[in-house]
Amino acid sequence: MSRRASAPAAVRWTSYIAVAIVFAIACGFLSNWQFSRNADRAAQLALVAQNYDTEPVPLEAIIAPGATLAAADEWRPVALEGEYLADEQILVRNRPHGGTAAFEVLVPFRLNDGRVLLIDRGWVPPGEDQPLPDAIPAPPDGATTVIARLRPAEQLPASGRSAPEGQVPSINPQLIADSIDTDIGAQLELSAYGVMISEDPAPATRPAAFAVPSEDPGPYLSYAIQWILFAVMGFVFIGYVIRTELRHHREDAEDRARGIEPAPRDRVPPRRMDRDMEEEDSILDSAHR
Repeated sequence: MSRRASAPAAVRWTSYIAVAIVFAIACGFLSNWQFSRNADRAAQLALVAQNYDTEPVPLEAIIAPGATLAAADEWRPVALEGEYLADEQILVRNRPHGGTAAFEVLVPFRLNDGRVLLIDRGWVPPGEDQPLPDAIPAPPDGATTVIARLRPAEQLPASGRSAPEGQVPSINPQLIADSIDTDIGAQLELSAYGVMISEDPAPATRPAAFAVPSEDPGPYLSYAIQWILFAVMGFVFIGYVIRTELRHHREDAEDRARGIEPAPRDRVPPRRMDRDMEEEDSILDSAHR
């Protein structure tokens, strides 16, 4: 008889239930994590719906001098008057647009009050025969009015990856301030940048515009429910195992009562459920002897 079969039933069942409880706790943590991600995604969608199409306001109405962008003001449109500092243009590499690793075009914009805000003018694809873009549409010269949506500064890559000269790995204004003219970098807004909506005067060509943010809530809620179902299924499975052992124990007791020594169940195929059929087979075998 196997070691498993010789263990007391209460001990085995207790271990089964303990495993199910540990599994359910793990599923609970994973489900809660997915619920949290779903809540974060819902908050993002609500923020876009609230701010995306509001009327543009001056930058100082959203970010006062010396202040930082509040999380609740992400996506708010601002109206900027000043001029592009085209000589300080820089590219953000490895951005997923158009099914390729594209470049986003950043140009500092000096407002009439002296503040400088990075403007993301859009994206351009890599070149046909080279990794760099074949052409980058230039910003308007001279006095320009720009309408842009505010986005928070991005973090530096956790991997520590860098970029060639004239490029950056992420839209981190502090990193960019350290790589452009010192006087311009000192005036650069570090907590946010602007995603360009329109320019006046409008140039003949411009980088490709960004897609509207997705309204897809994501799979997080369904994943959270699935983890709960997995936890329930764990207990259902343990219940099935215990019930099966009880049935086998009852069948073995019936065999012993009939004078038949049950064989170890881990050494023989599972017995058939229909005992009447077994008895009929036995009668037929006797008749043909």
